[in-house]
Amino acid sequence: MRPRATALLAVPFSALLLATTGCGAIPEDWRTPAFMQSDERELDDRLPTVNGEVGDPPEVSFPDIVPPEEQISGVIEKGENKGGELVRSDDILLADIVGYKWTAKGETEQDQSTYETGTPVLLQMGQLSEEITQALIDQPVGSRVAYVFPSTGSSQSASPSPEPGASVSIVDIHERYGKGDVVPGKQSTNGGDGLPTVTDTGHDMPEIEIPESDPPEELETVTLIEGDGPEVTEGQQLVTQYTGVTWNDGEVFDATWQRGGAPSSFPIGVGQVIPGWDQGLVGANVGSRVMLVIPPDLAYGEADESSQASGQPTGTLVFVVDILGAVDSQPEQTAPPSPSAPATPSTDPSEGQDQQE
Repeated sequence: MRPRATALLAVPFSALLLATTGCGAIPEDWRTPAFMQSDERELDDRLPTVNGEVGDPPEVSFPDIVPPEEQISGVIEKGENKGGELVRSDDILLADIVGYKWTAKGETEQDQSTYETGTPVLLQMGQLSEEITQALIDQPVGSRVAYVFPSTGSSQSASPSPEPGASVSIVDIHERYGKGDVVPGKQSTNGGDGLPTVTDTGHDMPEIEIPESDPPEELETVTLIEGDGPEVTEGQQLVTQYTGVTWNDGEVFDATWQRGGAPSSFPIGVGQVIPGWDQGLVGANVGSRVMLVIPPDLAYGEADESSQASGQPTGTLVFVVDILGAVDSQPEQTAPPSPSAPATPSTDPSEGQDQQE
């Protein structure tokens, strides 16, 4: 889906970490940190000690030193890697993050926790800096990673308003959504009966055949695969694979599969995507494959000079959507700012990924 120029679908990891710990953006002269990215290496002893199971709030204790003046990270706990679930550079990750302020020797405090709000975050690896992703790539799902970011008060900063100390983020990786992911199960129907016919092609773009009849005048929602996950609710962030074609010629105008099969994420039910998506996907079960046949008034309208100039698809649109995941959005009062973020999804399905990449 094409994002509007608002906030990101998934906040960039660096902005999220720094926001949760109260620091500003990372200055350019901090861009080459020394990373400890594997549990095969000895952890930097300036990192905090973290105990407890991944999936539970971490128990964190800090070394009795002044906060480091360089950015460091380390894999505190390596996941069991059941089923070969290793993090890849273009994944979307589901993670919990706990942030701390480390203001001076012996002076620390937790200032935010997604465990406490019950709202883990989606992290789009392709939108994160290399300094962040280095410690995550090739780590198994279930791993726990710690980051220390020097604040603007470090000796490496030229900030006119220095802040002492550092910020610390503990990141627990719960799940990954990657290239070629589709919902499990077989299609119980392929549509048809005056609606498009969908052929399941496995881990590839589905084939959508448009009938010769006129399109329906109302929104049609057909569940091709019934998922057994929870119902999608308004305001959640969805993770999907999707394909969109126009009824008038059956041509694909937008698809995650045309961008390598990496999933896409966007908020649902809050006017950030076309009305046909908001109406057709809210209430569906996670794990479902849904066909949406969307009339012009719930999409981009009929063809006119404006739509031709923008390149938007017009007329009745058909989407096949795999709902891979749904995550509650961060509470408004704790949602981290994203001053340098590109846009979030909008009502135009063919721009979304381009603006996010």
